[in-house]
Order: sequence, then structure tokens, then C-alpha cells
Amino acid sequence: MALIDISPVIDAGINVWPGDTPFVRTINADMKTGANLTLSDMRVSLHVGAHADAPSHYIADGADISLRRLDLYLGRCIVVDVDVARGERIVPDHVADKIEALCAPRILFRTGTFPDHRRWNNDFASLSPELVDDLYHHGVRLIGIDTPSVDPFDSKALEAHHAFARNDMAILEGLVLAGIEEGEYELIALPLRIKGADASPVRAVLRTL
Repeated sequence: MALIDISPVIDAGINVWPGDTPFVRTINADMKTGANLTLSDMRVSLHVGAHADAPSHYIADGADISLRRLDLYLGRCIVVDVDVARGERIVPDHVADKIEALCAPRILFRTGTFPDHRRWNNDFASLSPELVDDLYHHGVRLIGIDTPSVDPFDSKALEAHHAFARNDMAILEGLVLAGIEEGEYELIALPLRIKGADASPVRAVLRTL
């Protein structure tokens, strides 16, 4: 078995959603300057890099991230490569020939439409609410994607997010899936237990079976 990291590095160079809080790390004590230890804090959006959205991010009475079941983010998954254009939503027809054969409780979509977390592009691919509903009826309980959002950049209605809400499914966004082969893995992507939080960064990894 091998572990494959599918999380981007979080540092001052990583992009966050335009208008959101960028990454800043402050060093409060440093052994390089004579302190007996190094101590630092950070300020950044909870939606930085690979992260799990909580229902409270997109529905008013939704659960915060500390209340989400951990088993949603741990276990068997499949990585699916999708031939989708930039700015397009993935619909059931895009993956119909793959999902029936590879369906698992967790699916990660590799679109290649947000290739660099240090160079923001608005025209990333996203999910259609029809696809979310369809996958739920196939037994899927978590969907991850290699883009900053499951909805398009300019969406205000957040149709895909609301499909996740009505099906009580889990969301992972901002994954790094370039070079990851299609197929079955074990996913480990546990969110932090942050009370009241609308999201949490995760250290998402795949374990080969």
C-alpha cells in the first residue's frame, strides 16, 4: 500500500476565492533568533486548498463542520477522469459509462480545469445538481472535485450545493488529482473539529488498495 497526497501546499502563494482571506503565517517566537522554541499562528479562509464544506456554508440551518460524521470522509472511493470543458457542469451523461462499473460511496472527479492553485482561473468545471442527485441514488455519499467549488464561479443560486444539502452528502473541493490514475482507492480526508465553522481544510490522501 502507498499513500498519495492529493492536497495542495498551503503557503503565501496559494490562491483563495477572490475576496476571501488569504494565507498569512505570523512567527511569534523563533529559535533562529534565540528563542527556546518556534511558535506561530495563521490567518486564512477555512476554504483554503483541499477542504470540506459544511452544510452551514450553504443552508441557513445547516450543521457546522464539527458535527459532520467522520465516516463520510474515510473509506473506499473511486477517482473518475471526466472529459469536460472549462466552465461546464458535469452531467450524468459525462460519466454514465463509468459510474455503473465503478460506483462507490465516495467519488472524486478529475477535470483538469483548475490546474494551478497559485494561478486562479474562474472558468473551472463544476457539478450539475442532476449528477449529485443521480449519484446519491447510486449510493454515493461524498463527492470530491479538483476545483475550488462544486458550483460555477458566478453561481449565486448554488444549485449543486443545495443538491448536496437535500441528500445530506459530503463535499470535498480543491483536491489535486493531476496524474492520479482512475480507479479504486481508500480516501482519508478528515476535517478538523472546529465548532461553528462552515468548512475545514483537510489533508486529503489516497491509499492504494
